[in-house]
Amino acid sequence: MTSTEPQAQQSGVRPTKQRLAVAAALEATAGFHSAQEIHEQLGGSVGLATVYRTLTMLADAGDVDMMRNEDGEAIYRRCSGTHHHHLVCRSCGHTVEVEGPAVERWTNAIAAEHGYADVSHTLEIFGTCRDCR
Repeated sequence: MTSTEPQAQQSGVRPTKQRLAVAAALEATAGFHSAQEIHEQLGGSVGLATVYRTLTMLADAGDVDMMRNEDGEAIYRRCSGTHHHHLVCRSCGHTVEVEGPAVERWTNAIAAEHGYADVSHTLEIFGTCRDCR
């Protein structure tokens, strides 16, 4: 059993050969990548529509993080299972997972102030990493 099979089985996503290939491609690369980049990495062995569907399923299952880059394109990355935020280099795409207790407190306070419950949020911070400066 590969390291991607348990993830697919835990999430309820049936581990087809194509889905395992997409998951393995994400596992093998650092940072966030678009569906087109993953498709290219797979050398056409998995159709682009299948890559998109698989990434959507994995994101919905919580197996990968999806965010939008500054151009609005959906990009994906295998991430830890805990709630976190991302610090992303806008030049090279290097990404750091960060926890933000102050963000959590602020989110809960704003929600309570306006009478909201069961809130969720995402936060991506874009900048230029040390190596790209």
